[in-house]
Amino acid sequence: MSRARQPPLVTGISPNEGISWTKVTIRGENLGTGPTDLIGLTICGHNCLLTAEWMSASKIVCRVGQAKNDKGDIIVTTKSGGKGTSTVSFKLLKPEKIGILDQSAVWVDEMNYYDMRTDKNKGIPPLSLRPANPLGIEIDKGRFPQKDLEALFPGMSADFTSENFSAAWYLIENHSTTSFDQLKMAVVNLKKQANKKNEGSLAYVKGGLSTFFEAQDALSAIHQKLEADGTEKVEGSMTQKLENVLNRASNTADTLFQEVLGRKDKADSTRNALNVLQRFKFLFNLPLNIERNIQKGDYDVVINDYEKAKSLFGKTEVQVFKKYYAEVETRIEALRKLLLDKLLETPSTLHDQKRYIRYLSDLHAPGDPAWQCIGAQHQWILQLMHNCKESYVKEQKAWRYKAPQQVVFVEKLTKLVVSQLPNFWKLWISYVNGSLFSETAEKSGQMERSKKNARQRQNDFKKMIQEVMHSLIKLIRGALLPFSLREGESRQYGGWEMKSELSGQWLTHVIQTVRLSSESLTALEIPNDMLQIIQDLILDLRVRCIIVTLQHTAEDIKRLAEKEDWVVDNEGLTSLPSQFEQCIIHSLQSLKTVLDCKPGEASVFQQQKTQEDVCQLSIGITQVFIDCMEQLSTKPDGDIDTAHLAVDVSSPDLFGSIHEDSSLSSEQRLLIALSNCRYLERHTFLNIAEHFEKHGFQGVEKITQVSMESLKELDQRLFEMYIESKADPIVGSLEPGIYAGYFDWKDCLVPAGVRNYLKEALVNIIAVHAEVFTISKDLVPRVMSRIVEAVSEELSRLMQCVSSFSKNGALQARLEICALRDTVAIYLTPESNSSFKQALEALPQLSSGTDKKLLEELLNKFKSSMHLQLTCFQASSSAMMKT
Repeated sequence: MSRARQPPLVTGISPNEGISWTKVTIRGENLGTGPTDLIGLTICGHNCLLTAEWMSASKIVCRVGQAKNDKGDIIVTTKSGGKGTSTVSFKLLKPEKIGILDQSAVWVDEMNYYDMRTDKNKGIPPLSLRPANPLGIEIDKGRFPQKDLEALFPGMSADFTSENFSAAWYLIENHSTTSFDQLKMAVVNLKKQANKKNEGSLAYVKGGLSTFFEAQDALSAIHQKLEADGTEKVEGSMTQKLENVLNRASNTADTLFQEVLGRKDKADSTRNALNVLQRFKFLFNLPLNIERNIQKGDYDVVINDYEKAKSLFGKTEVQVFKKYYAEVETRIEALRKLLLDKLLETPSTLHDQKRYIRYLSDLHAPGDPAWQCIGAQHQWILQLMHNCKESYVKEQKAWRYKAPQQVVFVEKLTKLVVSQLPNFWKLWISYVNGSLFSETAEKSGQMERSKKNARQRQNDFKKMIQEVMHSLIKLIRGALLPFSLREGESRQYGGWEMKSELSGQWLTHVIQTVRLSSESLTALEIPNDMLQIIQDLILDLRVRCIIVTLQHTAEDIKRLAEKEDWVVDNEGLTSLPSQFEQCIIHSLQSLKTVLDCKPGEASVFQQQKTQEDVCQLSIGITQVFIDCMEQLSTKPDGDIDTAHLAVDVSSPDLFGSIHEDSSLSSEQRLLIALSNCRYLERHTFLNIAEHFEKHGFQGVEKITQVSMESLKELDQRLFEMYIESKADPIVGSLEPGIYAGYFDWKDCLVPAGVRNYLKEALVNIIAVHAEVFTISKDLVPRVMSRIVEAVSEELSRLMQCVSSFSKNGALQARLEICALRDTVAIYLTPESNSSFKQALEALPQLSSGTDKKLLEELLNKFKSSMHLQLTCFQASSSAMMKT
């Protein structure tokens, strides 16, 4: 990311030259956003940061340090802009010699003056020193370059106290523009100073004349004594005499100058004390300044002052400095404790954590504050998660919201982790790359130590992340999948009252919530192995959601029986098959987001057990529906609730007899069920199989096969029930009808036509045809074929049971068999054909053409007389019948 600010640019410095410790004002652009943003300032290569005072983004005041280079750039470095550049330079001048009467910012020891001419230290009175301006005229500094003068006078100096003093250099440097008259006046001043010096020496001698006279008298007396007594006798007395003189002179001097010297010593002490207080006021005021800045929160100022004091007085041997520096250390130690407490406080922002860690690092706090902060944040996140769970568990009985409590808890828990873990992870990354200690990424010993510590603690931090992840997952499992917890974990992570399991809809919502949390954590570049446990949870939730949804779907389908209105459409179907298909499709659509695999997720059907469970549940759903249809079809008439039956007005009413009748017979319900079964087999189950495959279900072929087999079994049972209810009465009426009126095949009249029993049987078959056709014309061939098979089989049995036929009896039997066979010809099957054939074979063959002609006439008469009734058996609908 590019910096928000441009690098600093120095465009001016005032003054642009000077000696060491000269106070300068630096002006430019982008010189920092505040005192804490200024992290570097060099002038002529010397670090001047300790004396720097940030005034604004365009002004800095500081003092020039002692640099090796006499000319150089002014470089400003800030946190926000980095290292800057300079368009101007500063010239560092050599310091001038300071006279006794010259003003100076530093203390000059005037009692120990060094005379460079004689190369000796002279303890002479201050007033006897040469004045700073020996010529006594105004000094006008010339503009001649120092280097040019040094080249012009090699080995010489303009300092009049120097042994290599050059008068010409002095005049060029200090009086290059002075007029000749001024120079003549300077000569006069020099002469006056010389005379004053001689007068001073003479006055000094005059003041000591009495002493000289006494010494002279003493010497004369000694001389005379020596002449009179000899040398040996006089030596002792002369020595004693000299000592007395010297003692007297010393006592006199002490008496005269004691008061003056005392006052001077006192003044010197006071001046020295004031000078020390002024010079070292930074240290003396530092303890109080530290307390004030701590109260204001200006920790950067405190740290800068402490570093400056440590570099100046950290190793001092001066007792007063030691005392004050110890006070500074005491307050800094208290600041370290305060900053550590603030660092470990929770909650806190990542910015504050980094700031306090950097402060503690700059204060050289013991231990590893950054790692302590990481540990404290880890424990705090865990505590927040468990507190969240406990708060929701306690509110279970008083919960009044629409959303289930477990769902709201998972949302709150994941939101908590997603909001806290990023800062926790970023804190660790900053700890690893060392940016906690240097925002400008400059290498430092602290940064290297941080990287080393981070490498040693990688496994510990990994365990922290894993602990947070495990707690998150187990808390969610305790709320949604309690059966997946171990025995000892239920008390810590569970505690929920599972009155009823969440629906598939709410589980889908929870899965979406956990997925979003996983995406947020993945964006932090947390290693995948640490987040794998979340993927495992998502997979378990997806599997559970599918199972619960299919279970609820089975319950919904079981309740479809209550919605059956028995209203038949043009295809002979009720709304039940459509409702069944829509219910499953809706269920699968609700699972679409669950079945779809997000990046990093495995297929929900990757486990064999899941495939088997889902397959069995899918088969169970179809079996529930099949059972529902069977229950509806075989329900006794008295148990059927007809209050909700309605008439289908959405299409032309082709079959009003069914719609208008609010009660259905059991045979009609069987036919409707058979029609529904036929549609399920040919359409619904195939459509459902396609949807299963579309959504990635495994074992669809097995689901379809088992479902089809169950459906066919139901269809067959219902069909047999209907055939039994319709065919048995018709079949049962044949034998009584044949032998009605004591009819005998051996003794009967010439046939006059088909007898009534057969006509009644055909009418009953026509009634079945009408009933089936009314419900579903597609069922007519199947039903009629079975009815015809039953009737032909019974007729064949009856014919075969006759011991003998007369000629007329044989003709009558052949007429009735042929009439029935020809009438239902379009519904004949191999079985019914075989039965008719067997029946005819049981009869004597027609021997004469007259009998054959009579048989044909009677058949035509029968077909003509019952033409209207036999219309349903015409081949005009053969195309429909063959379907």
